[in-house]
Amino acid sequence: MATDLSTGTRVLRRDEWDTWFDCLVRAFGGTVAPEERELDRSLTEFDRSLGAWDGDECVGTAGAFGFRMTVPGGALVPAAGVTMVSVAATHRRRGVLTSMMRRQLDDVRSWGEPLALLTASEPAIYGRFGYGAATFQLSAEIDTGRAGLSVPAGADDVGLRYAAPGEVLTACEAVYARLVPERPGMLARQPGWERQGLVDPEGERDGASALQCVVAERDGEVVGYARFRTRLGWGEGGHDGTVVLEDLAALDPAAQAALWRFLFGIDLMTTLTVRNRPVDDAWQYLVSDIRRCRPRLRDGMYVRLVDVGAALAARTYQGPVDVALEVEDAFCPWNAGRWRLTGDAKGASCERTRDPADLALSVRELAAAYLGGVPLTALAAAGRVRELRPGALAEASVGFGSAVAPWLPHGF
Repeated sequence: MATDLSTGTRVLRRDEWDTWFDCLVRAFGGTVAPEERELDRSLTEFDRSLGAWDGDECVGTAGAFGFRMTVPGGALVPAAGVTMVSVAATHRRRGVLTSMMRRQLDDVRSWGEPLALLTASEPAIYGRFGYGAATFQLSAEIDTGRAGLSVPAGADDVGLRYAAPGEVLTACEAVYARLVPERPGMLARQPGWERQGLVDPEGERDGASALQCVVAERDGEVVGYARFRTRLGWGEGGHDGTVVLEDLAALDPAAQAALWRFLFGIDLMTTLTVRNRPVDDAWQYLVSDIRRCRPRLRDGMYVRLVDVGAALAARTYQGPVDVALEVEDAFCPWNAGRWRLTGDAKGASCERTRDPADLALSVRELAAAYLGGVPLTALAAAGRVRELRPGALAEASVGFGSAVAPWLPHGF
């Protein structure tokens, strides 16, 4: 009979990291380039990482980075970035994952972090632990020969130049940092995380070039950048190359448009592959034919409210909100019960209440709506939110919204 391993979870020791990481890599079915392995080790927060052990064998892994994430209103809120979660194939259905999730969320609560975040390799896993899909990402395969691009005034005043990615890293990071408060879901980069965008294993380029970078400048200041690769191809009709965009950021519409125009016009390239962009990304409204871009949508970041009261009070609301929420949370019962949320564009409070409930929902739905990307009305239409006071749903749905789509720009 298989042994229940639910009690074999403990904090990772430094001398166990290689064994722990090897367990993770095996669970994800592959190998990791040396430079990626070195970066992962340097970023590991050992006192926030857990291993599940069967004797001397590591059979489960989980970590939690200490992040700060932008929420609607622009505040940076402490959040645990859940990462490196795996269970050995030999030890499935023995309580390993539940044990790690239980310990991890208890720890996050003790650290005073009201939110937990993750990107899911298998989305079906995390709903039962209270995580809801709160951001989405846009991808596209743009036929640059057929989808024309028009740019706003000022784009011609932006200068572009090639630069080695590492040489302009500081300037690019300054651009990113200025954008963080403007969009919910973005993470303030902790020291060391700037290196993530430069890791460039040759074995993972899929036939494309080494990472390239172009910076946009105005009056001697870097106001944007694009990191990308090119993959040359030839067909019966001639050149058929592909530009693969890795990252693009800019401080204003003109600089952003200048970068997109450059990517559309690189010689010998006919396709621009775009991955993980905000669902409201501006290029969609610059192209002449969106059908030639084949846009696709998929889930991005999953959010978990570890402390409902603190999380809801940390953000602002687009319109006045005064609702009593009946929250179901079986996995973190300290959140369960009734909460009075009062807020507007200036701030909010969320406290326990005995008032009659206006809306009833689980913590998973509350998490999905938290960053403003999933309307409460849509969740209600799916039967996931119940309106108990007429008018409360519309009021709360408007309030929970965001003027810009939430987005996680990179994994962790």
